Amino acid sequence: MTYASITGWGKCLPPAVLTNDDLGTIMDTSDEWIYPRTGIKARRVSHVSQSELATLAARRALACAGLEATELDAIILATATPGTLVPNSASAVQQALGAHRAAVFDLNAACTGFVYSLSVATSLIQSGMMKKILVIGAERLTYLLDWARRDTAVLFGDGAGAVVVEASDLESGLIANKLGSDSEAREILHVPNFGSDRARFADTDGHYIFNFEGQEIFKRAVRGMGEATATVLAQAGITPEQIDLLVPHQANVRIIEFLAKRMNADMDKVMVNIEQYGNTSAATVPIALCEALEQGRVKPGNYLLTAAFGAGLTWGAGLIKWGERVTPIATCDDELPPCEASALDLIRAAVEGCKAAPANQG
Repeated sequence: MTYASITGWGKCLPPAVLTNDDLGTIMDTSDEWIYPRTGIKARRVSHVSQSELATLAARRALACAGLEATELDAIILATATPGTLVPNSASAVQQALGAHRAAVFDLNAACTGFVYSLSVATSLIQSGMMKKILVIGAERLTYLLDWARRDTAVLFGDGAGAVVVEASDLESGLIANKLGSDSEAREILHVPNFGSDRARFADTDGHYIFNFEGQEIFKRAVRGMGEATATVLAQAGITPEQIDLLVPHQANVRIIEFLAKRMNADMDKVMVNIEQYGNTSAATVPIALCEALEQGRVKPGNYLLTAAFGAGLTWGAGLIKWGERVTPIATCDDELPPCEASALDLIRAAVEGCKAAPANQG
């Protein structure tokens, strides 16, 4: 049987940090309000495009795998915030990498996008159609935020993570997964007036309301991810006690704690980094995976369980059996262009625009 082993990994976090205290200067909020409710202390704001974040994470993953971009058969870019819709953002990454042999496409399953994309890549490799695929999760969510609303603006950040998957005879990579969607409640997490359903010449002044019904999302996220992880473990014949590390979507630390409790897992077996980055949607799982490897929390042969939940309302879980290598073959020294502005400076124009928008007046 052919497996799709993860052989490379890399992440990209923009340098500008927006803290909870920073947010307290532009809206009625504080660290005392945000942190207990979400587990978030800070998030990143990008000074470059979404595809640039994706490209640097990709370069680092390729170096880690010891591969050249020209060897890739495909690039799958999981994102809900593409820099361009036509053409897709994956083609910008392909162009920047010089991956001229690769088929490329974006996949939008919101926060579940990376889990979906890893499943697609694994299937393409197991079918024999491809041998080497780059899977990226990259988001620039701060572009969509209404900076006049503390219920949503405090939650999200920018970033990217990537993995390389390669055909292997060794039992490794994604060995079980379950994907789904709870579309009856799709309106509780969405951005209206952002797509071809919007009146063509309607004037929104670049302002989009991020509809987010937190309590209902929390309830459905816990249920969706819990059921998905139970299904995946049953498929693989693995007990919760055999899981070495849980790598969940980083949406809210309370959701992560509920998921861990449902699996009877101690928090020392759960990868949590939401405090530093907030919710980076499709990028949270690959960023968390990269940091788990950097921290030495992944060993050869380990079982890793990942789960995510996002707009749509998509949900999914995957069981990964890690291969033999946990260190990079090589490293990439590339960096993002320097950023002289603070995070507050980067969002200043958007903050003023949101405050002036009709939806927030009077």
